[in-house]
Amino acid sequence: MAVRAAVLPAVDAPLEITGIDLPEPGPGRVRVRLAAAGVCHSDLSLSNGTMRLPVPAVLGHEGAGTVVAVGEGVTRAAPGDRVVLNWAPSCGACPACARGEVWLCANALAGAAEVHARRTDDGTDLYPGLNVAAFAEETVVPESCVLPAPDGVPLTDAALLGCAVLTGYGAVHHSARVRSGETVAVFGVGGVGLAALQSARIAGASTVVAVDVSPEKEELARSAGATEYLVASDTTARQVRALTGKEGVDVAVECVGRATTIRTAWESTRRGGRTTVVGIGGKDQQVTFNALEIFHWGRTLSGCVYGNSDPARDLPVLAEHIRAGRLDPGALVTERIALDDIPAAFDSMTAGKGGRALVVY
Repeated sequence: MAVRAAVLPAVDAPLEITGIDLPEPGPGRVRVRLAAAGVCHSDLSLSNGTMRLPVPAVLGHEGAGTVVAVGEGVTRAAPGDRVVLNWAPSCGACPACARGEVWLCANALAGAAEVHARRTDDGTDLYPGLNVAAFAEETVVPESCVLPAPDGVPLTDAALLGCAVLTGYGAVHHSARVRSGETVAVFGVGGVGLAALQSARIAGASTVVAVDVSPEKEELARSAGATEYLVASDTTARQVRALTGKEGVDVAVECVGRATTIRTAWESTRRGGRTTVVGIGGKDQQVTFNALEIFHWGRTLSGCVYGNSDPARDLPVLAEHIRAGRLDPGALVTERIALDDIPAAFDSMTAGKGGRALVVY
């Protein structure tokens, strides 16, 4: 069956909206009709080569939809089920999974090297960019890549749970472990940053500072929970410290993935505080520290993969926050677009504009 999809023909090449031939779901596979898919910075990182996976590929990893068919042996889903796509399913058998660190699973992206579909015009093999190929009207995925969509949550909101919300919430609650009354700074007010701001509010942070290069994002950040807003500059760290009794914040969450932003987040954190890096940067982004400052400041600097989350465990928790009105995935969305508009959404993301663009099918 032919469907339309956004295909990356080669690294650093423009996306092409084209027809693809999807196979029928084989053993252990599930076919999903997408309701919505978020346009994430990780998709941009795949397209420009910051993250390397096989191409040509159908991108998109943050999505939700309805199961339309299942293959032999599938037990986790049935036609008609509402599901959230899980782009990084844990294998349960590698050393990281054995430690309970499922977000570091060594085999999570194994499916990205498997042929996913073929172009309708020339029969070219296509790979799923991050396992699930959500930038398509329909997709076929392993059953490990689907999770039940929470009851009472529209699929257009549930799509965002698959990456932005899990990552932002997990960065605050699992990686940084923000406690009630602590002060937090979030660097980068995109989709993940907005989720982190909401999550800091849920955690009971007393002061939440949002930092972004765009002055236009202040209202968006404050509606998500920011109590202070700073436009990024050479004096950002000093300004953050001034807002926190000259100490610095207890926790800084970096959602950009640039060396200068990571360094600023570190300098904005108090002595003994925690800096969590969520943003995905390239190998050329070198961050430097001297030995004396590491000793003197006693700060913790840590990476954060997928919010250090376990989707199967955390989705029900997020659903309860949504139903109680504490968390609003829809507030991350600043633009609802069609499949054909994804290339323009990439341009906006590169320019640092808006929050999350959401493809609605």
